[in-house]
Amino acid sequence: QVQLVESGGDLVQAGGSLRLSCTASGLTFDDYAMGWFRQVPGKEREGVSCISWSANAIYYADSVKGRFTISRDNAKNTLYLQMNSLSPEDTAMYYCAADLISSAHLCSSGTANYWGQGTQVTVSS
Repeated sequence: QVQLVESGGDLVQAGGSLRLSCTASGLTFDDYAMGWFRQVPGKEREGVSCISWSANAIYYADSVKGRFTISRDNAKNTLYLQMNSLSPEDTAMYYCAADLISSAHLCSSGTANYWGQGTQVTVSS
């Protein structure tokens, strides 16, 4: 049974930082491109960042470029998202996803083989 478990979400003040983690089990982690998505109630899910299995292909949404950094540790089956200079506009439920095709496919299509349950990030002004 595949599980993606996110953690690290919290309430933080604007300008602050958070690091999200997503730990995978039940799959061969380095077979998969991984990504972070976020969603606010009433809005479509947005791709935040995606990373290939080898980390040689990385994509960021324009809204987070220069502030967020995606990384992965294949030995620990864990995906990370370092989020700096947070703003209230970053408030959302953040989900990790695993995709067998590619990081480009994952971020462009928003479809994945597996999804986590999400972790809430709230940024106060």
